[in-house]
Amino acid sequence: MITLNGKVAIVTGAARGLGKGIAEKLASLGAYVVVSDVNKEGAQDTVTDIKQNGGRAEAFLCNVANVDEARELIHSTVRKHGHLDILINNAGINRDAMLHKMTQDQWSEVIAVNLNGVFNTMQPASVIMREQEYGRIVNISSASWLGNIGQANYAAAKAGVVGITKTAARELAKKNITVNAICPGFIDTDMTRGVPEKVWEMMISKIPMGRAGKPEDVANCIAFLVSDHASYITGEVINVGGGMVL
Repeated sequence: MITLNGKVAIVTGAARGLGKGIAEKLASLGAYVVVSDVNKEGAQDTVTDIKQNGGRAEAFLCNVANVDEARELIHSTVRKHGHLDILINNAGINRDAMLHKMTQDQWSEVIAVNLNGVFNTMQPASVIMREQEYGRIVNISSASWLGNIGQANYAAAKAGVVGITKTAARELAKKNITVNAICPGFIDTDMTRGVPEKVWEMMISKIPMGRAGKPEDVANCIAFLVSDHASYITGEVINVGGGMVL
């Protein structure tokens, strides 16, 4: 049985969708969860739901693309709780466009949040975790890191997430810190529900399991990776996509 009693976790981009599902799962297993997001109201809603189900959590307003805000997220958590055991880098945005039409702003915004944001939290967290000689980091990449039409910015950022994950795993392993990446496939969230019906059907047709994933499918995998059951797993990139990427 997985238990996270006594652990302190940060989940970025946890106001809704995948991040919310991850935060709720970790809290249900006993972790105290810092729910980070740029959407203060949404983050507080996640906290409320966690508490209603018997969990412990707090909201933290943070734009991970801002270095100072990201560092304060890490340091304030440690000041308040004395330690940081789990970091889930989930915050992300998309600004899709074909390469020949993509603007500099569309490129820069996605890189700032999806890639720089991962570094901005991992760097200070790694200092804390090295001192503790314990830590679990899971970064959310995407199946799109292999390349996807209309997502040059998103794919580049998510490929970068794989690179920093593998590098950090090598650097931190001797300090009892694991670093892994999850590549969700087509997950049923607020974002994906907004796609046209024909696009939805096309995406489902590419999935051998014949359905969209649920946030809990990803959350369950993360719960394992941050638990003691996965203490010898690091530097891995795990697809959670019903066989969409094989």
